[in-house]
Amino acid sequence: MSQNPLNLTLRFVLELAGLYAFGAWGWIQHAGSMRYLLVIVLPLIAGTLWGLFRVPGDASASGNAVVAVPGWMRLLMEIIFFSFATFCLLDAGMTGMGWGFGIASLFHYILSYDRVVWLLKS
Repeated sequence: MSQNPLNLTLRFVLELAGLYAFGAWGWIQHAGSMRYLLVIVLPLIAGTLWGLFRVPGDASASGNAVVAVPGWMRLLMEIIFFSFATFCLLDAGMTGMGWGFGIASLFHYILSYDRVVWLLKS
């Protein structure tokens, strides 16, 4: 089920929304010029880490891994990414979006149970 086009679309939208959440959180954390830096740097760091550390053979990443990591570590990184994005939305005062994002992330991983099992075995 993890390779279903609708589930892959959901995952992509969640990834983009997560990057937005990091930027939004950075914006409210500081005033002045620091907020402009955080709005760019936080999503950039998160996106770089997201694309850099992969499990070799992961179909959701076309099987390529720039920096190969074990499956459990990738799963942990994904959980941290989506959990922190949920926190960022909630902390930024976007309560409805935060809860919706968190529930959608959980729903995605329930649908992707086959990938979760594969990651834990890799």
